[in-house]
Amino acid sequence: MATIYEVANLAGVSLATVSRVMNRNVKVSDKSRIKVESAMDQLGYKPNSIAQSLASNRTNRVGVLVSELSGPFFSHMLAIVESELREAGKHAIITAGHSDEEKEKDAIEFLLSCRCDALILHIDAVSDEYLLELRQRDIPFALINHQIEAIADCCFILDNEQGGYLATQSVIKLGHTKIAYISGPEFKEDAMMRLKGHKRALSEAGIAFDETLHYRGNYNEDGGKAGFDNLSDYRFTALVCANDEMATGAMYSARKHGLQLPGDLSIVGFDDQVFARYTYPTLTTVNNPIAAMGSMAATWVLKEVYNINTSAEIVNLFIPKIVFRDSVEAHTS
Repeated sequence: MATIYEVANLAGVSLATVSRVMNRNVKVSDKSRIKVESAMDQLGYKPNSIAQSLASNRTNRVGVLVSELSGPFFSHMLAIVESELREAGKHAIITAGHSDEEKEKDAIEFLLSCRCDALILHIDAVSDEYLLELRQRDIPFALINHQIEAIADCCFILDNEQGGYLATQSVIKLGHTKIAYISGPEFKEDAMMRLKGHKRALSEAGIAFDETLHYRGNYNEDGGKAGFDNLSDYRFTALVCANDEMATGAMYSARKHGLQLPGDLSIVGFDDQVFARYTYPTLTTVNNPIAAMGSMAATWVLKEVYNINTSAEIVNLFIPKIVFRDSVEAHTS
């Protein structure tokens, strides 16, 4: 079996240079990198991960925490994050926090026990104080979908308030004034910001917010079903939902109540999940670039922790866009 010494001799470089190439250090010139990689290929040399870890004080592991592993929302993001880390020679360790404070803390401590070099966190329940204390422990992490001003450089967020505004504005522009709203869980920051945007759109149009047309959902399809069922005694021509899963549940219940979509009721979602383009009618929604935010978080980790791709531009705030499809139409009466 070939050794690192043989690689260095064949490439005509020092052991330190071979180590830097294996750890993807940007301080190595392209010429030296090509020599080392060619020598490794010729010798069939495979770097020993334990030896790499001891030499660099890095494990090349990045911990990734999301709310749930089931469902389509996080799957694409996780696939992109894992792929980008692996391309850079790093490995993702993935776990879920289930939107529960103690489970999120346990998951984070588990990732740290795995000696992860950095973390990428999509959290719902742990406090800002806990996260700031984590930062004081010199644990590098990127936050997705949560903003803490004191560490804004590592936060990657969507302007959820503007997204909620765009969702409601889309039906106001079509002439709707009786607009119901199914919000997400109150403990979720994004849900409250989307509700705030909904209220701003109503206020700008001179439409009073009516609490009887507001249902507090759970971001799941059954929450959309229950939301519509609870709102169905009231008169409204448009329904805005804080995510696509609740919107599809509401569409199901609306049909059970005999409504035609969008003739009797226009419906808007949020997230632009893959299934939104396959519902009937196809769902008008707000784009939530969760995969792009995950990719940017991975880029930040590679740049700040591993000194890889240091010229990459880091974008912390993502701007939502309305995606018009067939689930809305103009209200004329």
